[in-house]
Amino acid sequence: MSTSNIAKSVSDVDDSDGNAGFLRAARDGNLEEVLEYLKGSTDINTSNPNGLNALHLASKEGHLNIVTELLNRKANVEAATKKGNTALHIASLAGHEDIVKKLVESGAQVNLQAQAGFTPLYMASQEGHSEVVKFLLASGANQGLSTEDGFTPLAVALQQGHDKVVSVLLEHDAKGKVRLPALHIAAKKDDVKSAALLLQNEQNSLELQTKSGFTPLHIAAHYGNTNVATLLIQRNADVNFRAKNNITPLHVCSRWGKLNMVNLLLDNNATIDEKTRDGLTPLHCASRSGHESVVDTLLERGAPHSAKTKNGLTPLHMSAQGDHEDCARLLLYHKASLNEVTVDYLTPLHVAAHCGNVKTAKLLLDRKCEPNARALNGFTPLHIACKKNRIKVVELLLKYGASIESKTESGLTPLHVASFMGHMNIVIYLIQHNANPNTATVRGETSLHLAARANQSDIIRILLRNGATVDARAREQQTPLHIAARLGNVDNVVLLLQHGAAVDAATKDKYTPLHIAAKEGHDEVAQILLEHEAQHDMTTKKGFTPLHIAAKYGNIKVARLLLQKDANPNAQGKNGLTPLHVATHYNHANVAQLLLENKADPHATAKNGYTPLHIAAKKNQMDIATMLLEYGAKPNAESKNGFTPLHLASQEGHTDIVGLLLEKDANVNSQAQNGLTPMHLAAQEDRVPVAEILSKHGSETDTHTKAGYTPLHTACHFGQVNMVRFLLEHQASVNATTKVGYTPLHQAAQQGHVQVVNTLLKNQASPNAVTNNGQTPLAIAQKLGYISVVEILKPVTEVQVITPSSEDKYKVVSPETMQETFISDSEDEGVDDFLPQSPIFGKPISEQHVYLPYYEGQKMHNREDSISLERGGSASPLDTSFDKRPDQLFTEDLYAHHSFRYGKGAPQLISQGAWRNHKSDDRLSKAVRVCQEQTETSSSTGDLVPTKFRNATTIYQEQFSASPISTEEILPHWQKANIVYQGEYSISPTEIEHHFDFVTSLPDDSVKPGNQGLVYQTQDYMDAQITSQSFHAVYSAAPPSAGRLPVGTEANRFSSYSGSSFSTSFDPDNVPVDKSPVYS
Repeated sequence: MSTSNIAKSVSDVDDSDGNAGFLRAARDGNLEEVLEYLKGSTDINTSNPNGLNALHLASKEGHLNIVTELLNRKANVEAATKKGNTALHIASLAGHEDIVKKLVESGAQVNLQAQAGFTPLYMASQEGHSEVVKFLLASGANQGLSTEDGFTPLAVALQQGHDKVVSVLLEHDAKGKVRLPALHIAAKKDDVKSAALLLQNEQNSLELQTKSGFTPLHIAAHYGNTNVATLLIQRNADVNFRAKNNITPLHVCSRWGKLNMVNLLLDNNATIDEKTRDGLTPLHCASRSGHESVVDTLLERGAPHSAKTKNGLTPLHMSAQGDHEDCARLLLYHKASLNEVTVDYLTPLHVAAHCGNVKTAKLLLDRKCEPNARALNGFTPLHIACKKNRIKVVELLLKYGASIESKTESGLTPLHVASFMGHMNIVIYLIQHNANPNTATVRGETSLHLAARANQSDIIRILLRNGATVDARAREQQTPLHIAARLGNVDNVVLLLQHGAAVDAATKDKYTPLHIAAKEGHDEVAQILLEHEAQHDMTTKKGFTPLHIAAKYGNIKVARLLLQKDANPNAQGKNGLTPLHVATHYNHANVAQLLLENKADPHATAKNGYTPLHIAAKKNQMDIATMLLEYGAKPNAESKNGFTPLHLASQEGHTDIVGLLLEKDANVNSQAQNGLTPMHLAAQEDRVPVAEILSKHGSETDTHTKAGYTPLHTACHFGQVNMVRFLLEHQASVNATTKVGYTPLHQAAQQGHVQVVNTLLKNQASPNAVTNNGQTPLAIAQKLGYISVVEILKPVTEVQVITPSSEDKYKVVSPETMQETFISDSEDEGVDDFLPQSPIFGKPISEQHVYLPYYEGQKMHNREDSISLERGGSASPLDTSFDKRPDQLFTEDLYAHHSFRYGKGAPQLISQGAWRNHKSDDRLSKAVRVCQEQTETSSSTGDLVPTKFRNATTIYQEQFSASPISTEEILPHWQKANIVYQGEYSISPTEIEHHFDFVTSLPDDSVKPGNQGLVYQTQDYMDAQITSQSFHAVYSAAPPSAGRLPVGTEANRFSSYSGSSFSTSFDPDNVPVDKSPVYS
């Protein structure tokens, strides 16, 4: 490393500085003027902007008298410049021995390192100041200190050719501690004299390595320096020494074409078939670099021509990559196989096609290699040539019989590939040779679809002029116009329409191009479609118009355009949803405002009776709720079950919405059909802040539902102790009874809520109250096995009631709840627009809820059953015989069904432990049910690689909010996860193709410290990325990670060790997967 910048840093003094005169005098050696300045107030250590003070400047210029005077006046001898250089560094660099001595005598540190690790000794060594070097060594300078890039004083002196300094340093290095870089440098320069001198006292230097593992013999092999190599071998250097990644000297010289060195090493028993970590032999190295003479020598001396790397590359593959025709001919002469394949099933012809190497490709074809060989996923050399735009190779392949209609596993023809990539010359050539533009992939996509997906306007035009069907239908019935509309490409949309594309073509889910443009927010595309008479009232399977879709995604420009074209703002979907409902649900206030301004009905009701205000209240959309009320929305509008927006806001705990509705005269005591008030719902969900607002506005605390439940009953049932306290503080009746005689204490005892029981008793709840069938709270707790509750109630219960025998079935009763449905977020056209709100079993009960084994034959009712029975209904209770919990029954029923489908040995879907940890989690229950349903509709069991399984499992867990389910528990059911994975990304496993990216190692440049990746230039292209996976470690201590694809991706299914990785797939990253409803 050069230190010339140190000398340059001693720059002219800035005259504008107040101390400039003093510094200038020191630099110029004017002692009298220096002394005159020091008589005044001048700071002796003052410096210029670069940190140079008077001592630095005088030391640099060699003014001993001024240096002496400054030191006598206590100038700071250790003061450093901004680059960390002291006066001793500067004097050593300048070679002023007398000043160096003076500074050391005055206490200057001889081993102080400046920036980048420079020491005074290193600076003197670099400049060849041997006398200064001698003095510094005698003063204790450590020549083992190296710079940041690993150079020692000996190394830099040897590099600069300062022989006297080298001799001085070697004389002071009796232990040989600093010979490592020096010997390497001697090997690089073929300096036998210096190498011999370095080796005279220390034979172990032969095996000393750089950080990358290179020995001096590796370096000599790299440069072909046979003289110093001979010396090293004579001194018993190991000719087969393996550096990092198992690289031997023979690999190095073969790579660089050093024939004399190859012969020297082989004559000294170098192993001819030694492999690197990734399986490269010396013959691979020579073949890849095109060193014909080395290839010939290695083959004649027995190198294996069929040796393969870890990824299956032979020397012939390497020659094909570099277009080294003569090397390939030599290999073929020695019977190398023409059609040998890699682990990706790539032949040498595939590689030549990828790199556009016509000469080698012709040689291989002349020798009768297979022109239609299929690599991984079915790619032929013609596919690859089309992808890489190798027109000459395409012409050659077709001349030698390559199939123009060959298909990959996903159905891609060469024309598909060329169309997507936009290679016009190849598209034209293929069509001229009768390629069919209407051939479809397994997804039903033609070349026109792929050209549209890649925004290739010129290709679209060529295809349409040559017989491509403009309205070709893919698997989901989408046309090229759907794709162009999704991507927002106005030119392509116009082009397709000009060629007669059906403007209202509908997909399987009845999406038209206008629906797609509305979803993506492409107002220009929507304008063009409307100008071509696209119908704005066409509906999807859910009954959604384009205006619904624009409202859902908040695309106000498209919504305004549709309204200007008289789109109906009150159009209703299958479940009665209007665009205003949808805009409200997704909180697009600007779209809601636009719709209201255009006569959207704020009172419109969905099939469940919900108005937009219900939705705004439920989802806490404050701005939209305010807007709706301003436009006359009714605050007391009721759903089909009688619930108002205030009910919904109260249950969700939205205090601002509750306040707003009450300000607009919402009925605080409004009762639904089952009698629930907003206070009941606040009690159910423990919404104390909401209850406070309701109470201030006159809410009654003892309103009874149809079954007789008060808010206090509800709070007790659900264990909401904070709400219980609030209601009691607001004079709620502690002993109110339901129609079947239950008090709040009965309800709390039934559910096992210890804290609630204690709170009620402290507030004079009667422990002796009995139900219509004669049950006290104590009896119920005993019946259900709540030991802690029994212990609390037993001392305070006086009434002796004859309880039913253990054979009787106890019926758990529950208060009414709001069984409403809400808009689904699903993009799937096959499901309803609404989802149920409440879980079937309610919230998890207390941990002390223990089902005792001696209460067999019980039956458990869910809350709907209880309500039905209390109203005189005939609900059949859920059988809990044998003391089975509801969740256990559900699991076992599912397991029985699962075993029926998969056999008795089938593993259980979800472990009992998982269910115990999540007793009543209806999301988890739903996940299991849906997973089971999906399994029964599955017909594919493809080969799922571990990475895909992990991705699929993650999607599975996120989709069903089932994060507690562990991988181990889902592992036997990867098929279900795979279905979810495919559904999420709208692709089949065969279409998840591997990215073709030919990467190879062994840099094509001289040794450069820090090189992590270089580019190998072929004749016409610079697309063969070289990332030195093996040899990189030789030249750099940095991790050899350049050029690797992300671990665990489908694009990197096989190791991407450069030099031995070929992947054959059409690049899926460049083929966007459509995630719009069209492709769901």
